[in-house]
Amino acid sequence: MSQGDQSSPKDGKTAEAPADVRNVGRAYHQKRNVRIIMDSTADFATGVAERLGVEVIPFSYVDADGVEHQDDRWQEQDPHEFYEHMRKNPDARFHTAAVTPGRYFEVFERAAQEGLPTIYMGLPAGLSSSIDSARQAAQMIRERYPDFELYVLDRRCDSAAGQLLAIEVVRQASLGLTAEELYEWARDARYFIHGYFTLDSFDTLAAGGRIPPAAANVGGKLDIKPELSYDLNGALSLRGMCRGRKKALRAIVQDFRENYAHDTSLPVGIVSTDAQKDADWLEAQIRKEKGCEDLTIIHSTVSPILGAHVGPGMVALVFWGKDRREKISLTDRIARKVKKGARGPEEG
Repeated sequence: MSQGDQSSPKDGKTAEAPADVRNVGRAYHQKRNVRIIMDSTADFATGVAERLGVEVIPFSYVDADGVEHQDDRWQEQDPHEFYEHMRKNPDARFHTAAVTPGRYFEVFERAAQEGLPTIYMGLPAGLSSSIDSARQAAQMIRERYPDFELYVLDRRCDSAAGQLLAIEVVRQASLGLTAEELYEWARDARYFIHGYFTLDSFDTLAAGGRIPPAAANVGGKLDIKPELSYDLNGALSLRGMCRGRKKALRAIVQDFRENYAHDTSLPVGIVSTDAQKDADWLEAQIRKEKGCEDLTIIHSTVSPILGAHVGPGMVALVFWGKDRREKISLTDRIARKVKKGARGPEEG
């Protein structure tokens, strides 16, 4: 079952969410024992967050003309027009900003006044300082509302991988887990979500200072396409370099084969920055894998927030798989245990 989503309807109507999301959403609203908050960089497909009852905090960005916009998840802007503008104006620069502690405080205080235990799962610290702002606001809320349960979690996975985490957190909530139990569940579960993607070019990453301009220039001349992922902190991680787009896409499929959990009850996500042809190709290849013919595959579009940094033509596959922590070295494992012992639970 494929669920396409490239833009939100501009007539105010909400598109239909996947069947499994609708079912989980109904159960969640019946229980309603915890509030779940995400941010707009989770790149929800149309209707999914609403069906799940997940509150979404919008990031903001400033366009090349200096006009500030809130990320409304494509309610008022067509994603093709946004990314086509980037294609036609390669020198145009978009600037994104972290959510401020004050904005988080407003959202968390409203939740505290309603009294429902709350979990916020935010963009990784490896990509943004926003999660630190959320922790600052959470501490202020705890001081003002000492009896209110509030948990802040760095989700350690990017883009629509956050959507997959939200869907399963909501499912666990529908089964009766408390806010504290959900927080502990998500702290472990976030490491089982994989994401692999490729870019059309290095230009936008170079413009943002994430790679040297010389490397971008060489990559373009040789038609080198990267395969990327994210590390245990949610920061970008280069997995390999491929000669040509198709080889990079095939590398993504190979990583799916090697790491997929083979649990067809869990949806898979495909997300892109106006690269639907390649997104459809990825879906077709995934469905050729044994047992994957009837997978729920949710298509969505990358928000302007992350899209401004990767540029048009990015396509990614996100799915539940092996524990990503198993690939770290012995010395890193020891270091993580030391850090964990010195870390408070609110640090996530």
